[in-house]
Amino acid sequence: QVHLVEFGGGSVQAGGSLRLSCTASGRPFSSYAMGWFRQAPGKEREFVAVISRDGGSTYHANSVKGRFTISRDNAKNTVYLQMNSLKSEDTGVYYCAAGADYVSAKYGMDYWGKGTLVTVSS
Repeated sequence: QVHLVEFGGGSVQAGGSLRLSCTASGRPFSSYAMGWFRQAPGKEREFVAVISRDGGSTYHANSVKGRFTISRDNAKNTVYLQMNSLKSEDTGVYYCAAGADYVSAKYGMDYWGKGTLVTVSS
């Protein structure tokens, strides 16, 4: 089992920045690819970004590429999502997730946090 807790959500004006973090406990953090997903009001949850176990590979959704950056610190059991140039359409609940496979991570993960709300006002 892996327990994930997200931090850093809040309200920000369009064009601003936020950094989300997610701390993991349970099984060794470096055993998992880590990802961020989000769910906007009235919409299905969507993939945002994923990072490999050692942090050497990352993949971002086209909608956030160039604005968001995923990173991790295995010594701190923490994954981050730096969000810059935020837009109103970035509003939603952001979920941290852990999975065994980096390649298929965007299609499903094994463990999920409860989410943190990000609200971007225009």
